Amino acid sequence: MSALLVPSPQVAQVLEQMNEASLRGEAFFFALDFELQEALFDLRPLEQRAPRYFFSLPGYSTPSPGVEARRLDLVPTAEPLERYRERFATVHAGLMHGDSFLVNLALRTPVALEASLEEVYVTSRADYRLLVPGRFVSFSPECFVRLEGERLSTYPMKGTIDARLPDAAERLRSDYKESCEHHTIVDLMRNDLSRVAERVRVERFKYLTELTTSRGPLLQMSSEVVGRIDRSALRLGDLLLELLPAGSISGAPKGATLELIRSAEGRPRGFYTGVWGYFDGERLDTAVLIRYLEYEAETGRYYYRSGGGITINSQAEDEWRECLQKIYIPQ
Repeated sequence: MSALLVPSPQVAQVLEQMNEASLRGEAFFFALDFELQEALFDLRPLEQRAPRYFFSLPGYSTPSPGVEARRLDLVPTAEPLERYRERFATVHAGLMHGDSFLVNLALRTPVALEASLEEVYVTSRADYRLLVPGRFVSFSPECFVRLEGERLSTYPMKGTIDARLPDAAERLRSDYKESCEHHTIVDLMRNDLSRVAERVRVERFKYLTELTTSRGPLLQMSSEVVGRIDRSALRLGDLLLELLPAGSISGAPKGATLELIRSAEGRPRGFYTGVWGYFDGERLDTAVLIRYLEYEAETGRYYYRSGGGITINSQAEDEWRECLQKIYIPQ
């Protein structure tokens, strides 16, 4: 069991259901929140006529919620820079003290949106989309881990730049701060995979993908780390627990970094930066819950969660602007 996060009884039960289903080779959907306090689980979700959760990932999707896609705009109310500087200072002090090398610091930004979560889900474009009606929608570009045969792979994503800037690709790859951040996460994920897999190696390093957003195109930098696992007694709940939380949205080393995150952010993340996925009986594909819009029923307001990696070389204003740059719906 992970020493970093202790699952609640409900999450522990879901993890065991995942173990049992994977041993049987039975299809299932799951989602785990960042703190491992809440989980969602459904057996054979694609066979349900009225699914409780709507999702789409490469090769599989549930039926649509039945609303029309349309042009959507988010209007954020940004956290004041001075308030962000206070959060940043907490994290930076920990970095200076040597408690961490990299911390993912996230914001919860109120946004004005004249649409439903269902409309956001059908309008957004991303490899991994998940809608939990009445709660949140995520349109994530980031795979967490993928299992195909004995091959286990992960795709840490760190580094973002406006694709319209001159020489954007080269600027991103050569940026010292972004490179430090990316190297740290790739090394962390390589170590994490080594906990559950053999012959772990980096197969692709610092490759770029372009994302189309309502605010213009972005380039994001990723790497691919792969290993081999023994499938003779496949227990996917146990396997995923060994890898959580995802390194790209926590930091390194994980233990002390999680304490810095709790102190600086001041509230649980919930499903934001948790993971979700689908197992078809043979193949597992999972995603990190980023690009995340949540609905707060008590206030009737929407909040967008976004964040970025902080290193000892980071500047508060740059990181604050990056958080705001990530508030968009890819359409």
